[in-house]
Amino acid sequence: MRDHAVAADASDATSLHEVVAGMMPGERAKGALRVGTMASGQPIELPWLALKGGRPGPCLWLNGAVHGDEINGVLASLDFFRGLDPAAVSGCVVVSPVSNPLGFDARRKRVPQDEQDLDQSFPGRQDGLTSELLAWRLFREIRGFATVLINFHTMNPYFGSDPYVVYKVSSDAASEATILSAAAAFEPFVACRMPVQGGAELPGNVAGALDYQASSAGAMAFMVELGGGSRQEPAFIEQGVRGLQRLSQAIGLLPSRPEPERKVIRVSARRHVMCRNGGLFRQHERAGRILEPGTVVGTIENVWGETIEDVSFPYAVALIGVRNDPVVHSGDRVAFVGTRWDEVFV
Repeated sequence: MRDHAVAADASDATSLHEVVAGMMPGERAKGALRVGTMASGQPIELPWLALKGGRPGPCLWLNGAVHGDEINGVLASLDFFRGLDPAAVSGCVVVSPVSNPLGFDARRKRVPQDEQDLDQSFPGRQDGLTSELLAWRLFREIRGFATVLINFHTMNPYFGSDPYVVYKVSSDAASEATILSAAAAFEPFVACRMPVQGGAELPGNVAGALDYQASSAGAMAFMVELGGGSRQEPAFIEQGVRGLQRLSQAIGLLPSRPEPERKVIRVSARRHVMCRNGGLFRQHERAGRILEPGTVVGTIENVWGETIEDVSFPYAVALIGVRNDPVVHSGDRVAFVGTRWDEVFV
């Protein structure tokens, strides 16, 4: 595998796109995008891997660890890349396995230097905060190059969930039907249609997400939530690899194979559930299930062992995520649920 350097200076004409264009068919390469330096002089860099196939075709870009404590997608991307046969590839595959290296090294979601959420910072600024510099450097390479972008996430370390997909619809993006068909490759529990303007479940700049900005730039892009944070989950990592293989076949990157029609549960409304009382959360239901009205997801006990709160709903919900860390305070999240959905066959 050849090593390549791509400079950080905006005046430098060499882009990752050009590096891949100059590679030999069937060649693999690796390198790092220079972003800046730490106070100690150590470089801040974004690692990358690339594979150029033997024939022209799309560019599949896989991005991991935009939140530094979300690890399963890093491993799934590397496993998929390692298993590719260059002779079978039409187009190219680019992997930025760790796009938040500062958060990754610190085992934290956000960029420690400015406490910003990198996945709310795109397209970034060349003269901005550390998080904006990281976003600008990465997006400079993705814009106009990636045909399809998968932005890997997980739920936070306190939660468990089965793999699911989140997508945002842009006027410049692929059609929703195309996105759902691509998302089905990952066999997600649900595919969540997330609003960009208004209706976000938590405060933040939804339009600053990498997948939305890539969609607005013309790529087909969505998020794959691959289990829980700060831990490896081998079954979900393997599911991610299988999903990438099926997606690659669907977009013509790998030789296509007949696929059966798949059902996707499309969630159009979802919410976080917060507890009213602090104490110990006892989980009664696992994520990845449709729950009937009145089902108790969990209970909260005080430190004397007395039940003081039931978490349930008067309507059916899709249980996307559930807290598995028992220690909670008033206002902590204990579940993440879909409240409106339909079934789509793709």
